[in-house]
Amino acid sequence: MAASQSEIAQRVVESILAQKLLPGERLGEQELADLFGVRRTLVREALMLLQARGFVEVRPRKGWYVVEPSVEQARDAFAARRIVEAGILREAGRPMQSALRKLRQHVEQEKAAIAGADPATRAFLLADFHMCLADCLGQKLLRDVLRDLTARTMLAATLYQSSHDASESCAQHAAILAALEQGDLDLASQRMLDHIGNVQEGLQPAAAPAADRLRQTLAPLAPGRA
Repeated sequence: MAASQSEIAQRVVESILAQKLLPGERLGEQELADLFGVRRTLVREALMLLQARGFVEVRPRKGWYVVEPSVEQARDAFAARRIVEAGILREAGRPMQSALRKLRQHVEQEKAAIAGADPATRAFLLADFHMCLADCLGQKLLRDVLRDLTARTMLAATLYQSSHDASESCAQHAAILAALEQGDLDLASQRMLDHIGNVQEGLQPAAAPAADRLRQTLAPLAPGRA
């Protein structure tokens, strides 16, 4: 079955979250149309949707490209994430056991991915923890907002070569979860602020090269909760 406009856009965002699709990478309309088995018109509509969300841009006489966020844009995205994620935690009621169990399972999946050899699944799961957290706390609208903000910061992390270690991120996720299990929402919020701040501080100003790897980078992911 041919993909829809939203499915094409979702695949692109998921590939950004997995750090498979790089800043500055070209998105050819015909190549995407062939990949998803749709008309170029539908691809163009999906790319326009992604442009409105801040993920792609049109370069005159060159085509569509994944955006390369500036330092200022990266700073804004991290600031927005701090506001949204800390607010979600501060305003949450005590999570139900089912929500805590789901978050524990997610952290265990992160640990397994870190021990494995698939960097795309590892990157996706570490990013997806934040959407999973919002979802478990009943913030479905903010979950969608947070997905876009997290993808923007992932582009920055790719572009500016984050030195923040994957195992360190996983440990910080586990610490946030531990505070939730204790019912200490203020501590969970502070740990989230520290975590996002640590990731931002790990960025280094070194650009990552773009490559024409569209077919490989947009392959479907199956990380468990995608």
